[in-house]
Amino acid sequence: MKNLKLIFLGAPGAGKGTQSDIVAEKYGIPTISTGVMIREAIKNNTEMGLQAKAFAENGKLVPDEVVIGIIGERLAKDDCQNGFILDGFPRTVPQAEALDKMGVEINCVVSIEVPDEKIVERMSGRRSCAKCGATYHIVYNPSKDGTTCDKCGETLSIRKDDAPEVVLDRLNVYHNQTEPLKDFYGKKGVLVLVEGQEKVEDTTALTLGAIEGSVK
Repeated sequence: MKNLKLIFLGAPGAGKGTQSDIVAEKYGIPTISTGVMIREAIKNNTEMGLQAKAFAENGKLVPDEVVIGIIGERLAKDDCQNGFILDGFPRTVPQAEALDKMGVEINCVVSIEVPDEKIVERMSGRRSCAKCGATYHIVYNPSKDGTTCDKCGETLSIRKDDAPEVVLDRLNVYHNQTEPLKDFYGKKGVLVLVEGQEKVEDTTALTLGAIEGSVK
């Protein structure tokens, strides 16, 4: 499948990162992470990178027009000629409108749908090892004794980002700022909804089917 220009949407913990990585590998297209792009542009001293650096050094968020410019620089590279997946952008409708004005045509937007309560359960159940970095889940992937790391024996802990109250805050931000993109892209006829499943491979099967059914 050629010229696959994708965006993945989904609340934090819905699994969109996992699915975008799988799709990128299957179709041989790059995943374009805005965070990575900005760091590369700054490192390479591109025109837009220098602008981003000026904002970053002053502790300010890089504005949309600069991010869009950096995306434009990145999408012009050879590895994007057969398609790409945008990761982390757009996050708001104004950003999506700016992408349109730049002439970037997205032909499929995949929204991974998982209920909030399931996401809170998933994320608050995650445990990590501060020593070796191994990750577990108290329900889906517990360590042998449930409290210490199987690899190094260190006591497992919950990350601050995975605390239920923090997860709920992140979900509220997603619903208020990013979820309106579903309506924006739905009106364009390029939105597909995928119900997130318990098993990654089941979600992948639905995701690939949705993409192939949407992009002719």
